[in-house]
Amino acid sequence: MGDDSNGTGLPQMSDSDVMAILLSEDLERDQSEPEIAHSIGEQMLHMDIPLLPRSVRSRIRDVCSRIESRNVTLVGGGIGHLSAWLFDLWSNSDKDSREVTNVAPETFRIIEPGTRFCVIIDRLIRRYEAESWAQSISMKWHEVFAETSSSRASNIAIPENAVNSILPMPLDLIIIDLPEQERVAAASAAFDLVSPGGLVLLLEPTVPTGDVGDFSEGAEPTPAQLKVQSFNEWIELVKRINDSDSVGFTDLTGGTLVALLKSP
Repeated sequence: MGDDSNGTGLPQMSDSDVMAILLSEDLERDQSEPEIAHSIGEQMLHMDIPLLPRSVRSRIRDVCSRIESRNVTLVGGGIGHLSAWLFDLWSNSDKDSREVTNVAPETFRIIEPGTRFCVIIDRLIRRYEAESWAQSISMKWHEVFAETSSSRASNIAIPENAVNSILPMPLDLIIIDLPEQERVAAASAAFDLVSPGGLVLLLEPTVPTGDVGDFSEGAEPTPAQLKVQSFNEWIELVKRINDSDSVGFTDLTGGTLVALLKSP
């Protein structure tokens, strides 16, 4: 990045202006779902797998089109639904209708612990002829985080891009697509891993409603109580990051997309 950049490839400007641009809709882009992604979505419906809201998927794609990402990680690959949106972006499938095309990142790592799902993702990678820069990793996110953090700590004296770790460094962008109960811990770990100027994207956990009763010492919390506890942890995470870095929100029909931007 040059000196006139904040690390995302956008011109130097205030944090609030950066977030407004990052999270806005690309009005020049076709917002219909890519054909391959649509087919995967149909399969997910038949398999009773929850889908990330369409408005969130398309907005994540729009955000990714605006930043210069070298190394990208998607946490929660599933059967490749969101990945297909991103492959469609980076393959420049709409290059005939737009003057500006989107360059694929140097690396794209898709974290998915289910080995059968990874087989499906690998087929998707081959379908987009992305084998040279995209790869699925069949591990749980906390395991990937632990091993990557350990590699960084043991090689602190050498440049990040020379560290031999599961995730190529420096990490510019991490996208979280996990069930709500796993999202907060995953986002916290992801923000620790991204490099200065790096971005973490995720759907905000839903606000708990109703009376969940009193927490009792020694008693197992109910699912509703766990949801309250998780949301409180989310609020604390946002406050902590916002103290020294930047947090942006955009309300969509399917929820609120959140961007956590680490200061350069």
